[in-house]
Amino acid sequence: MDLAGTELPEILAEFQSHWIGREVEGENYAKAEAEHFRDIAEGVVREQRSLDPMVDAALLNGWPLKRIETVLRAILRAGAYELAYRKDVPARVVISEYVDVAAAFLDEEETGMVNAVLDTLARSARGKEFEAPAAG
Repeated sequence: MDLAGTELPEILAEFQSHWIGREVEGENYAKAEAEHFRDIAEGVVREQRSLDPMVDAALLNGWPLKRIETVLRAILRAGAYELAYRKDVPARVVISEYVDVAAAFLDEEETGMVNAVLDTLARSARGKEFEAPAAG
């Protein structure tokens, strides 16, 4: 949406018809659960005002989210949305999936940033998922 200046319904339709579960330029894009994808896209747009300050706080060296490259910013927002609003998806799975997405589009340093920022957000929002089980 940020790159093309396109509205959400058009973006959802494009991804569903041209990307999800298709081969594009020799790359196979796995099928995705359409409703989950839609929830993330709609949720990021709906909750952006609460997500951006969370991501800003987790970014290292005080680098503001608005100065982050567009694709990286979208990945961080989507990951933050899932961590905050999709408790049905384990935090470690969210982090792993978005690191994989980042690796497909970004360099190693930026992929590492995705891992660090989402790990910080996950530990803040879902700290119990990272606690070791009690011995006994």
